[in-house]
Amino acid sequence: MILEIIVPSPGESISQVQLVTWLVKEGETVEKDQELAEIDSDKATFTVNASEAGKIHHLVAEGDIIPVATVICTLDTEAVEQMIVNKEEIPPAAPAQPAKSAPVHISPLAKKMMEENRLTENEVMENFRIGKKEVQQSLEIRSVEKEQPSPTSLNKELQRRDSERKKMSMLRQKLSQRLVAVKNETAMLTTFNEVNMSRVLSLKNRYSDKFKEKYGISLGLMSFFTKAATLALEAYPQVNSMIDGNELITYKYADVCIAVSTPKGLMAPVIRNAESLSLAEMEIKIKELATKARDGKITLEELTGGTFTITNGGVFGSLFSTPIINPPQSAILGMHNIVERPIAINGKVEIAPMMYVALSYDHRVIDGRESVSFLIKVKELVEDPLKMLFPGGDPEKVLLNLL
Repeated sequence: MILEIIVPSPGESISQVQLVTWLVKEGETVEKDQELAEIDSDKATFTVNASEAGKIHHLVAEGDIIPVATVICTLDTEAVEQMIVNKEEIPPAAPAQPAKSAPVHISPLAKKMMEENRLTENEVMENFRIGKKEVQQSLEIRSVEKEQPSPTSLNKELQRRDSERKKMSMLRQKLSQRLVAVKNETAMLTTFNEVNMSRVLSLKNRYSDKFKEKYGISLGLMSFFTKAATLALEAYPQVNSMIDGNELITYKYADVCIAVSTPKGLMAPVIRNAESLSLAEMEIKIKELATKARDGKITLEELTGGTFTITNGGVFGSLFSTPIINPPQSAILGMHNIVERPIAINGKVEIAPMMYVALSYDHRVIDGRESVSFLIKVKELVEDPLKMLFPGGDPEKVLLNLL
């Protein structure tokens, strides 16, 4: 029986996909539910599995862009049923031949002494034994000789002019289109500030072990910034808005996208209702989504939507950059590398771990006052994390009822 394997639809808005890699060779016998091919859409990567065991026949080549529901291969189930495994007798291994003695290298002086004293090579060699040390030395000499490049090979290496041409993935093509569209279709501006990370790093270091012991994951910085961003979005809802035709939609919830670098390109999984999560819940969700994205297991639903995005170029060492808006959103928060540098605190110069932060925003939706105020709010909350428990004001004033 010949079974046809088709590409399932990854989503309503997706009509084409790209077959990136065949995971099994042509003519290979596969098992039921075995992964056959890796498929790229413009939003996510997924695999196609075998519905039954059978012998595979490819109908589509790697790199081809095909419509959804295309038959990409067939499985011959009868080939498996009729398969007979013949056990061939393995002929006995031929007895190992004794190794021939290597020629002995005798220096001219040694040879003269042997002749004067009438000594033979065998008589001299009887007094020597080949041990581990001598074998190891010979192996090292052989290794050095193999690795030592010849002048000709060095010259060829310096003169290499190779290149590689391959099709862009659907994800990379879509990303390219979106980035160009952002520049052409939005009035994007960026405002910057800096954050003193002393308190949050102190908090992280003091409770890192206990946090990992209780929740099974490390306490990172992304959860602090995500929590601070959700509180700032509540204070400045214009930043949590987007244009839809001639209308402006302002969201009462925060679906925060966390940008993740993957082998397939940049992805931004969504943390739904991030405003309702604790720091621990955020860390768990961020870890889960980031792992799925890097492993190619992220779903289209987990990448769809989002009202605001956070990206951290600091993990790659970026000190200062302008993040690009994730459309149709209107703003994106950029984190950067933490660097110890001198700053003025209470009239004195002190060394502190500082991070530059950036907010890129669509000026059609967000005015300068809202963008700057939003970023300052994030700065204040990260610099004093306890304020996240009292978003209405200073914890001491809340305690004394002085607000």
